[in-house]
Amino acid sequence: MNQTIKDPEAIPGWGIDANPSNDPAWPIKIRDGARVHSALWNRPPQQAATVEVLVSNEYPHLPAVTGVSSPPSGLSGMLRRWAFRYSESSYGHWLPLMLADRINAFEGIILDVIKGRPPHFMAELGWPAEWRYNRLNLVLRNLLRLVLLAAVIWGIVALCRRHA
Repeated sequence: MNQTIKDPEAIPGWGIDANPSNDPAWPIKIRDGARVHSALWNRPPQQAATVEVLVSNEYPHLPAVTGVSSPPSGLSGMLRRWAFRYSESSYGHWLPLMLADRINAFEGIILDVIKGRPPHFMAELGWPAEWRYNRLNLVLRNLLRLVLLAAVIWGIVALCRRHA
C-alpha cells in the first residue's frame, strides 16, 4: 500500500506547541535561545542509593528520589538486569521485564511457603471484593475456566487411552 507523504503543516494540530504564547507553561518557563529553564523549581538533593537501583541506559543518572523497597533479586533480578542493557524502545527491554514480573510472582509464592505462610490466592486475586461487587462476572469467568480445564484434561485422558 503506497501512502502519500503529507506536508506536516497541512496536518491539523501540527506544530501546536511552536508558538510560545500558546504554551500553557509559558509563564513558568524562562526561554533564552535553545535552552529552556524552569523558573520556580530547583532539583532536590540526590537520595543515597542503599540498594541496587536499575537505571535506563538512555538516562544513566538516578532520579532525585528512588524506591528501595524491593531491589532486584533471584532469577527475576537477573532478567531485569539483562533487560536494562537494552533501549526502552525495544522488545529486548520490555519483554524480559514482563517475564521477570511473572517469575517474581512465583518466587514470592515459594518464599511464602518457605517462611511457613500459606499463600492466600483468593484474597490476592481480589475474589472477596469481586464476590461482593461483581458476583455474576466472577462466577461466569471461573465457570468458563473450569469448563476449559475439564476439556483439556478430557483431551489428555482421551489421547492417553487411544495410545495405550
